Amino acid sequence: MATVVLHSRAGAEIVPAGVAWAGWLELPLFITILLLYVIQPVLVRLAPGRFWPAVMAVIALVAVFAYPPFGAPSGVAFWRWMGWSILASCAVMGYFDYRGRLYSPALTEARLHALTARIRPHFLFNSLNAVLGVMREDPRRAEVALEELADMFRVLMKEHKELVALDSEISLCERYLDLERLRLGERLVVNWDLSCKPAQALVPPLLLQPLLENAVYHGIEPSQQPGDIAVRVARRSSEVLIEVSNPIVDTPRAQKGNQIAQANIRERLALFFDLEADMRIDRSGGRYSVRIRLPYRRLNT
Repeated sequence: MATVVLHSRAGAEIVPAGVAWAGWLELPLFITILLLYVIQPVLVRLAPGRFWPAVMAVIALVAVFAYPPFGAPSGVAFWRWMGWSILASCAVMGYFDYRGRLYSPALTEARLHALTARIRPHFLFNSLNAVLGVMREDPRRAEVALEELADMFRVLMKEHKELVALDSEISLCERYLDLERLRLGERLVVNWDLSCKPAQALVPPLLLQPLLENAVYHGIEPSQQPGDIAVRVARRSSEVLIEVSNPIVDTPRAQKGNQIAQANIRERLALFFDLEADMRIDRSGGRYSVRIRLPYRRLNT
């Protein structure tokens, strides 16, 4: 773009010249990327000292063959055409190399540990408060609740580097909801729709529990009337769909916790699935709904 601006005599020439340069450069660039993808199995077996020379040779070869058939901007010599082709290709490969390093396994693992650690304290405090609420009234129930809490934290203390079975995630959520019922009693109603649940699906650990925690905090606690949380898990073709919805309560509450949990889940979805997964929020019909779409992964049997 800087070259286009410098060579344009009038402002009106910038856009047409920019489009022309894009056409001249992008087609050879696309051919180069396609060719590198095809010969990737050969390139990965090369030693580091031979890898980049081989890549540069491919780029130069494409530039040589692309110059006569596709032409070049008027007044641009062959050596300049070659230089621009190599420079553009190196810039694109540099970007993908940087992106690969950014999402390297070691860094991804560290980020997953940090994100999981953000969830544990909040989860612990809420659960202990629930147990303390019934300690004097029903010691036996409090004892059972502490046993459930211990079982849950055995799960939470594991290293969450891998996807987990959907059934395990649902079981963890059921234990969490049992603890919340100690505080909320009949005010908390949970409707599970698991009729189309994929039996062998794998999901990121601690994906569903923070959504239920937000639903309880924002949709059930502020109201003195019973409220229902609807949870739906289903498979659609090659995707798993998860939806959690709760009633919208007029009583104002701090939204910070909600935003942190949602940002946490979005980042972990991106770390596990990149652009194949997403999370959307919907506020309609008096309900707040969180919908997650992720690719279907299954247990190896």
